[in-house]
Amino acid sequence: MRHLSESALTHVDEGRDFRFVQAQDSLLPRMQSGRRLLGCRGLCLHLQVEMLCGSRQQLRSRLLPALLGSKNCTLRRGEPVDSPGFLLPVSACAYGAAAGPAGVGGWYETLAASAPAHWAEAMFLGAQGATGLPWWASIVVTTAALRSAVTLPLAVYQHYILAKVENLQPEIKIIAKNLNYDIAFRAKQLGWSKRVTRLTYLNNMRRIVSELYIRDNCHPFKATLLVWIQIPMWVFMSVALRNFSLGITDSEGGFSIQEQFSTGGVLWFPDLTLLDSTWILPVSLGILNLLIVEIFALQKLEMSRFQKYITYFTRGISVLMIPIAATVPSAIALYWFSSSLLGLSQNLLLRSPGFRQLCRIPMTRSYSDTPYKDLFAAFYSKFFLRK
Repeated sequence: MRHLSESALTHVDEGRDFRFVQAQDSLLPRMQSGRRLLGCRGLCLHLQVEMLCGSRQQLRSRLLPALLGSKNCTLRRGEPVDSPGFLLPVSACAYGAAAGPAGVGGWYETLAASAPAHWAEAMFLGAQGATGLPWWASIVVTTAALRSAVTLPLAVYQHYILAKVENLQPEIKIIAKNLNYDIAFRAKQLGWSKRVTRLTYLNNMRRIVSELYIRDNCHPFKATLLVWIQIPMWVFMSVALRNFSLGITDSEGGFSIQEQFSTGGVLWFPDLTLLDSTWILPVSLGILNLLIVEIFALQKLEMSRFQKYITYFTRGISVLMIPIAATVPSAIALYWFSSSLLGLSQNLLLRSPGFRQLCRIPMTRSYSDTPYKDLFAAFYSKFFLRK
């Protein structure tokens, strides 16, 4: 990664915001091919948009004197700029500013340049090249493929573990009752205090439950495997799409992926690099996420205090994702929407008796032969029959 050493100045040309970046001539031959930049007497250059834009203080102290010292350098609309500099889109400069004034990569820049992000980029490029679909369809197809090949099997395994844990609860209750009686009898014989009695009960109960989990090979931590895989995958796929939208990544042929994204949308978002000004994708994303949370909540007839806190927290995150999705390129919002839609479908599929039997998920006490009817009845009762 190489950074330009000078600061940036906002410049407006043809209705778009640009920033003038002063560059050293010695750096020009080393820059890699990237998105198209304008501003040097009609010369079109291809530069990697990973540049350090600097701070306002650097702008005043370094760039302005350099510009004033060049007799042909102007910043008026439509006039040429005769200096070793380039006009960059403001969004690209904002990305470069994450590197910091010392040129040290910020956390997001490090994330965007990481190997998993490049793997995600290669996955999108490979899927689009293999299918020949427009980019909006390629994003949806890639999301569906990952959901089917990665998260669905992990979700099945999660339900398998949770079903076995649920089936252990009657045995655990009987053991807890007997253990409580035995320890109370021993405490009376030996004169234990209430604190010693309680600690003895908890330690023995914890040991017995752990042995039961080992016996049935169903430790609840195994059910969290889906989370540890799905969240990083979601993050890096989002970062890859952001790299494409900002023009940071190019295809092997040198043709800008950003240019393909600018015409790769559909319906009300024809340009995948722009925000969804209609807010249709962000609001739809929030509704889908809330539906997923409510379906989970309706499965639990009696939730613990911790489960209630988790439900409130995920509801808040679902609502918060609406304004966040409105501030990212449409490509990312489309990916999030597709992922949530498939997640909702996946949750409904895992309630199917036939599918659960096919996947050999054990029967539980909470199992129902009519899950969708019960879900609709619970949903209707909770939201439409409330007094």
